[in-house]
Amino acid sequence: MKRFHVNITVDDIEPSIEFYATLFGAQPTVQKADYAKWMLEDPRVNFAISAKQCGEPGISHLGIQAESDGELDEVIARLEQAR
Repeated sequence: MKRFHVNITVDDIEPSIEFYATLFGAQPTVQKADYAKWMLEDPRVNFAISAKQCGEPGISHLGIQAESDGELDEVIARLEQAR
């Protein structure tokens, strides 16, 4: 099953982790000194935050995470059709 991916660059990682953990009602799945990630099921999203030294604050990138080669092929075919 595919999952939407969002990565946001934040000014201060620790208060941002607290904010999103409260918002999502869950602690990060992965947490490092400059990064945190939540693999959420509702909504089905891979949501990550990165510290400001990784770029300017705001949306860093968006994507679609595929869990198999077949799903990736499906996403690529849709992308090619949309061009």
